[in-house]
Amino acid sequence: MRDEAGRDGMTMGGGLAAVRRWIGGVTMAAALTLAPSAAMARPAVSELVLDAASGRVLFARDAGRARAPASLTKLMTLYLAFDALRAGRLKPREPIAISRRAAAQQPSKLGIAAGRTIPLDAALRVIAVQSANDVAVALAERLAGSEAAFARQMTRAAHRLGMRDTRFANATGLPNRGNVTTADDIATLSLAMLRNHASHYKLFATRSVRWKQRVMPNHNHLLGKIPGVDGIKTGYTADAGYNLAASAKRRNRRIVAVVLGERSAAARDTRVANLIEVGFTSLATRRGAEPRRTARRSTRGRGVAG
Repeated sequence: MRDEAGRDGMTMGGGLAAVRRWIGGVTMAAALTLAPSAAMARPAVSELVLDAASGRVLFARDAGRARAPASLTKLMTLYLAFDALRAGRLKPREPIAISRRAAAQQPSKLGIAAGRTIPLDAALRVIAVQSANDVAVALAERLAGSEAAFARQMTRAAHRLGMRDTRFANATGLPNRGNVTTADDIATLSLAMLRNHASHYKLFATRSVRWKQRVMPNHNHLLGKIPGVDGIKTGYTADAGYNLAASAKRRNRRIVAVVLGERSAAARDTRVANLIEVGFTSLATRRGAEPRRTARRSTRGRGVAG
């Protein structure tokens, strides 16, 4: 799978102006990709934006539709790694061995030869930023003995978090019919990451990572372009389309936006940027928000402090 390729205290007007300037540069590229045949080939895009403090949806469309997660799968891979770090089952600098199976993964990948190792802290960075499939599989094998066993742990963890419509078949998000999620569930996972692993969340704001002589930029194009955006992750496969879960914080208010199944990276980025502005505008004009309508469960008590 090849993935396509935070400032607090912003005023709402300043944020919107920045978005308009940025969108101006990508709207034409997005439009050119939306050929009629492509539009009919895949279901309508799933999208959602919510208030992180309350967990309430500010806008949603098709957020409960079953989707392939692509590399958003790695959010759960990382979530379980952060759990293991907190429990002492992983050490920050311990070497993660690259097996033959891990080395044989399809791109995106770091390309470490089988038998070599990578320090855990570097492994976490390249998974979060570069979406390295080989390293994700190596980490899964370290934590559960095999990727298959780890995928079962991932699914159990998803259900514990309330992600009832999600299941995982691998640690990478590479195409597999067993990988299924929804925009609603990815928002739930994003909130859990912010709430339960806030100290590790900063990894997702990393603009680039260096490995040997390579410098690899973050696939999240909104970092540094849309005011307040400080994570979280992208994904792409042919079956999934272009996915992005993003979070932004302004004036001590935080929102999470999710788009699944867009038809190009530019269209996806534009849609998420618009959702972010919709979210902050809604928070600025309303003290509250309507309860989540796309979810089949309450999210009260699952919010994140600003």
